Amino acid sequence: MSLLIVFILTAVISSYAATPKQCFDNTFHFGVGSSALQTEGAWNLSGKGESIWDRYSHDNQDLVFDHTNADVATDSYHKYKDDIRNIKKLGVTFYRFSIAWSRILPTGLIDEINEDGIKHYHAVIDELLKEGIKPMVTMYHWDLPQSLQELGGWTNPIIADYFVDYARVLLQNFGGKVNTWVTFNEPYSFCHDGYGGLYAPGTRSSGRHDYLCGHNVLRAHGMAFRMYEKEFSHLKASVSITLNMSWLEPATTSVDDQAAAERARQFSFGWFGHPILSKDGDYPPAMREAINRNSRIQGFNHSRLPTFTPEEVAMIKKSYHFVGLNHYTTFLVRLILAGICKVSKRSGIIDTKPSYENDVGAILRQSPTWPKTNSSWLKVVPWGFRKALNWIKNTYNNPRLFITENGVSYEAGLQDVKRVNYIEAYLRSVHDAIYKDGCNVFGYTYWSLMDNYEWMRGYSERFGLFEVDYKSSNLTRSARLSAAFYSTVARTKCIPDNFNYNFNNDTNN
Repeated sequence: MSLLIVFILTAVISSYAATPKQCFDNTFHFGVGSSALQTEGAWNLSGKGESIWDRYSHDNQDLVFDHTNADVATDSYHKYKDDIRNIKKLGVTFYRFSIAWSRILPTGLIDEINEDGIKHYHAVIDELLKEGIKPMVTMYHWDLPQSLQELGGWTNPIIADYFVDYARVLLQNFGGKVNTWVTFNEPYSFCHDGYGGLYAPGTRSSGRHDYLCGHNVLRAHGMAFRMYEKEFSHLKASVSITLNMSWLEPATTSVDDQAAAERARQFSFGWFGHPILSKDGDYPPAMREAINRNSRIQGFNHSRLPTFTPEEVAMIKKSYHFVGLNHYTTFLVRLILAGICKVSKRSGIIDTKPSYENDVGAILRQSPTWPKTNSSWLKVVPWGFRKALNWIKNTYNNPRLFITENGVSYEAGLQDVKRVNYIEAYLRSVHDAIYKDGCNVFGYTYWSLMDNYEWMRGYSERFGLFEVDYKSSNLTRSARLSAAFYSTVARTKCIPDNFNYNFNNDTNN
């Protein structure tokens, strides 16, 4: 072992020496995650149809930070056995991955089922089960079939029926092997950033298309959940949705900033959490009131936020067996103009253009004192994780939570001490939330298993426990220091106060 590695490991070990060991219950689950678009590659092989991210990254490479696409990604379509071998080495109990809708239904519709796609995912699931790893399958992780986008995508109400058809195909084919399902990953992200921003499909219609997207996703989730209850409850699976929540802390102690932070929470997690988790269902009152008010001011005859029927409210409410939560970082929230509209810096005239940001009426920033990472939006703020978990507990009567993503990006290299420190600090916050505060959390997923395609950032940001050598013809995977640390946690159920590097760091070709 080189002197450099000895020095780094000594520093890491000493950082734990003063911290008491914290252990999780034996029933607590540790795993790792990935998604189809970010890892599989094989974008047009074996009958797979085109997705919105295939089309968008091909047509808009200038918008992607490193001008790349996910045509090959990490080639997990062909190298899934190597990846599962690495999961096995970690000693985790489950693997969260997604199925590509267009690999199962190339046009997105039920009339054409791709048997090669069915066969591939059977092979992946069978390999996981053979190694004693439970599959947690996400039905939709942002990669809508392009043909459905040409019908309006998530802004078209009919898509909810198409999603139910797709979900039924998955349950029919894989339901006997998979007992944990997630319908959607982070609808806030793919609605707000996709239909309201620069992510695929890039419609950039903030305050309009993003709300239509969210409305139809909630309908689709509720319909799919009730379809499961009616047709597949004999499988005794757990079905839910994964929502994301950065902690939103008031920038000051002022009443205005306190209210702005709570409104921002309702506009983010509450947008999808309130219809599913709250006693009354439907959108958060703060969201409904602000958008209705702004819509009137802007001259609309109807609110830009769609309305559920009473039957839809009832269908969506309590449509979960657990709640998936993705958390990475924290923001500070400050009020802007009481949440109505903003003033143009150029003219000084009230800007009445519809937008999500105007509706929220708050501005989000991060403290310059918070440790930086290789993602501009991701600062290291572990105390925010505990606050987010407690807010969900107190707001929605302490639902069962499964942390489906938590992770951090840093520079390339195997001696990723900073990632080890991030995982350690965030896990300690989770532990405190469970055992000191009574939050009902029963599992944790590190994002991600390996470096992968990070959407509009391409391959420039690395979140993996395993490094991928993108210059290698074999896309070689190598275990990082963080893989050893996380393996220790997963195997012992404890956050170590003395961490010893003891991990088989072979590479996979």
